[in-house]
Amino acid sequence: MFATIIILCLLFIAFLLLLLATLSVPIIKNIYLFTLTTNVSSFIESASDNVKFGVWGYCISGVNVGGIISGSVIAAECSKVHLGYSLDSTVASALSIGSNELANVVSETTTAALVLHPIACAMTFLTLFVSLFMLRRGSNGTARLPSLMTLGAGILATLLTTVVFLIDVIVVAVVRDHVKDNTNGIVTLDWGNAGWMTLGATIALWLSMVITCGGVCACGLRNRRKTEKF
Repeated sequence: MFATIIILCLLFIAFLLLLLATLSVPIIKNIYLFTLTTNVSSFIESASDNVKFGVWGYCISGVNVGGIISGSVIAAECSKVHLGYSLDSTVASALSIGSNELANVVSETTTAALVLHPIACAMTFLTLFVSLFMLRRGSNGTARLPSLMTLGAGILATLLTTVVFLIDVIVVAVVRDHVKDNTNGIVTLDWGNAGWMTLGATIALWLSMVITCGGVCACGLRNRRKTEKF
């Protein structure tokens, strides 16, 4: 029973982390995959801004523009919730780069792979739901069938979440290289917290599957010993 509770806790943690990562920018403003920051300065004028990117879009923070004569702030705004980043001239202006450079930095086709986030989240929820039946013991005091079902669904969820984490890493790495090659150091990239949430979910899922697999093997060994006795 103690092992079952640990499995449930790990699955719940994984589901919660994946849910938060899935509901990143522009839905939850404080959770994002990565942020692009620009800081342009000259003798006459200076400007700084950052754009946070999530699974479903991006948010532009207020641009601080200052100069010798006056200073101003450009209002913040977020994109509509949609799959794949379709960046416009507003983002290019905020980052102080050209539209052509921006198109080379973030590819809509590449970011479309982020759709696996909600799928992994749904699979993890299904695994969590199935694992609840492990709390109900059978006539022989075991929950072998629910454990097998949890193991089957959990392996799919774990592998899918692992792929999602790798996609996050690849997307950020590709964008970082494009930023370096196309912006001449004007724009910098920083990791967001959504990637770390996905990593935490991946670790929690792997741990839960190891414990579940151990429970299934122990249950099979116990049944075999009972059969040999009779």
